Amino acid sequence: MNAASLDESAAASFLETGIELLSTWGLSVVGAIVVLIVGRVVAGSIRSGVRRGLERAGTDGALVPFLSSLAYYGALTVVVIAVLNLFGIETTSLVAVLGAAGLAVGLALQGTLSNFAAGTMLLLFRPIRLGDYVEVAGVAGTVVEIGIFTTTMNTPDNIKIICPNTQVYGDIIKNYSANETRRIDLVLGVGYGDDLGVAIDAITRVVQAETRVLAEPAPTIEVAELGESSVDIVVRPWVAGSDDWPTRFALTRALKEGVEAAGCSIPFPQRDVHVVEMARKAG
Repeated sequence: MNAASLDESAAASFLETGIELLSTWGLSVVGAIVVLIVGRVVAGSIRSGVRRGLERAGTDGALVPFLSSLAYYGALTVVVIAVLNLFGIETTSLVAVLGAAGLAVGLALQGTLSNFAAGTMLLLFRPIRLGDYVEVAGVAGTVVEIGIFTTTMNTPDNIKIICPNTQVYGDIIKNYSANETRRIDLVLGVGYGDDLGVAIDAITRVVQAETRVLAEPAPTIEVAELGESSVDIVVRPWVAGSDDWPTRFALTRALKEGVEAAGCSIPFPQRDVHVVEMARKAG
């Protein structure tokens, strides 16, 4: 057999093998390509739909890209598994391996994932918002950032506090900025020898003169307690939330000056000490 015959035989064998492979896998390859193209388009549509839904729901901007990308790659994973099924590859074991790997990663990163879950809940349900003055996890400050894993606050003396989201969402949250109005609670003590009617009239004039105090709800000015050194009068006016501290400071000074101008006293804590001289024993 000459070289030409060998080349023709090899070409024929190669062509026959190619036709056999094409007939066996051709439709699967074409189907896989179609599934990949359509799957990628569908995954992109899912990502766009998730993004639009989150934006319409007012979800925080930091969370929208992450969740939309998570939906996109989740859809692509389903597409890849479908393509492998077209080639007859058993995917049950693959899914089991992926599940086991996900479980292992979840256990290794359970603290981080807990912070992520808490951050997601904070961003979705919004118990706190940017600019709110809150007390949480044992600290108080103004919220400047709500991230995926941590929440950042600035204290009144401008110290930056970074709290893990699990401690923020898992603790009691005091949000001082959530409501439009706040009540200021002050206690003013006057002497037992002072006229309580004069003292209350003086306090009422001071409170009414403060323009930031709201007419409704009406302020409460009542005798609350008979203390050891003074008669304690509670002063509870209502103000707008943003006026709380300025009004508190102004009223504290004005009340002190007002009751003293009315002739009342603000007594210091005092004790009466009785000295009993013991008779000396006869020698």
